[in-house]
Amino acid sequence: MPHIRVNGVSLYHEFHGPEDGALVILNNGVFMNTASWAFQLPDLVRTHRVLSYDMRGQGRSEHPDGPYSLEQHGEDLAALMDALALGPAHMVGTSYGGELNLVMGIHHPERCRSLVIVASVSHSEALMAAMIQRWRIAASTGDGPTFFRLLCADVYSESVLAGRPDLVPLAEQRYAELDLAAADRLLASFQRFDVRADLGRIRVPTCIVSAELDLLKPRSYGEFLHRGIPGSEFHLVPGAGHVVVIEKPAEVNSILLGFLAKQPAP
Repeated sequence: MPHIRVNGVSLYHEFHGPEDGALVILNNGVFMNTASWAFQLPDLVRTHRVLSYDMRGQGRSEHPDGPYSLEQHGEDLAALMDALALGPAHMVGTSYGGELNLVMGIHHPERCRSLVIVASVSHSEALMAAMIQRWRIAASTGDGPTFFRLLCADVYSESVLAGRPDLVPLAEQRYAELDLAAADRLLASFQRFDVRADLGRIRVPTCIVSAELDLLKPRSYGEFLHRGIPGSEFHLVPGAGHVVVIEKPAEVNSILLGFLAKQPAP
């Protein structure tokens, strides 16, 4: 199994695509894992070398006790890149992974060729903070399917919930295997996250993507990022909820590949 121990934690990772392609690193949403990028990988690997991995507390990586932080995830990723002898990469992340991209752009700019930040925020305001606290209470039940049912309306659009009756039972099966204690540590990490004061320090090319129907992290957060990050570009995907990388993959991939194609070769 492709595990490597860095920064005191064992991280699971996978490489995809041509070895001579420009490097893209995929940073997961909070409850995602490497398999969650199934709709992006086929398009990316045509021209790019892709590293997908699970952060501490996610998927097949180690789930240590103790508090996590997005700054710690950034140190983990920098150490993983060193251990794998990787140069700067295009960082692509959604939700929690997009927030990690902000950390990388602020604290590790030498690691970043560009940032693609999907359905992400620089901080939490009252409504989202209340949702995340509800999620933590739901996680405390220890029941994965119940946990999913208590958050699914926050992250999926109504059209998906209505049009995909198979979605809920399939997701319940996946969430039944979720480490809810680690999920709670990840959520607590997000609750402490606030980089509003540092957005102006990000100087690498940045693409921000919001989803029109995102209830958890609405477009206003993406627009705030766009105003705060010099030279960034902003895109809005219509008709999609928070999990836009799954709901509207063709639209996301078009934005992603178009942005990457504009970046100069190293």
